[in-house]
Amino acid sequence: MQFATFHDLEDQSIFITGGGAGIGADLTKGFLSQGAKVTFIQRSNPEKFLIECKDKYKHEPSFLACDVTNTKELKTALRATAEKQGPISVLVNNAANDTRHTLGEFTSEQWDKTMDVNLKPHFFATQEVVEGMKKNGGGSIINFSSISYMMGNEGYPAYATAKSAITGLTRSLARELGPFNIRVNAIMPGWVLTKRQMDLWATEEDLSKHLDRQCLKEHLSGFDIVGGTLFLASGTSKMMTSQALVIDGGVVVTG
Repeated sequence: MQFATFHDLEDQSIFITGGGAGIGADLTKGFLSQGAKVTFIQRSNPEKFLIECKDKYKHEPSFLACDVTNTKELKTALRATAEKQGPISVLVNNAANDTRHTLGEFTSEQWDKTMDVNLKPHFFATQEVVEGMKKNGGGSIINFSSISYMMGNEGYPAYATAKSAITGLTRSLARELGPFNIRVNAIMPGWVLTKRQMDLWATEEDLSKHLDRQCLKEHLSGFDIVGGTLFLASGTSKMMTSQALVIDGGVVVTG
């Protein structure tokens, strides 16, 4: 399958957190396929992914090692990206950690770490790119939330709290930044069966139960999330902001 083409994304400056693995890797490929200039960050070395991408796109992807929980590092990476490939026109706040946990076992330190990776980077990355987007005449910020909190799932209450907060943050920032033609939207993926999910949590029983809840009887892959993200990045969605776009095969409903 090929990604849809959004011609206005060609040569645009894109920044993706967690863009070398899981859904993030598909997002990076999706933007590269548009001819965009893409920088992505993560903690681990994505050598295999970079080799996979080599000589396949108009622009080679750029990787910067960065821990998104370190705000200083994150902002430094954003500034370096703007200097190399121009002011960031599309920010994709994708990085997340959905490690399972329960109420009783969770510590204050673990709570803080959960917010540090799943919520805080969205705020401070946005803070950093705003001035460049203003100079560009606008931009698109796409925050990755999740349907997990909408389903009321157990097994990760702190994670679900952070994902719920992202939706609220998205709507507040959309109101504040709208006068500058900066759009802020959220993507709400369903259960995307990345390697991490399959290795750690996707039992045959749980997969079957979840598929029963979907209207479309096919499990989601990272590819399925890319089209909606490209759409929100592109001028095709120029009058969409403050929205939460659900891509889950028909599990939850909005409106």
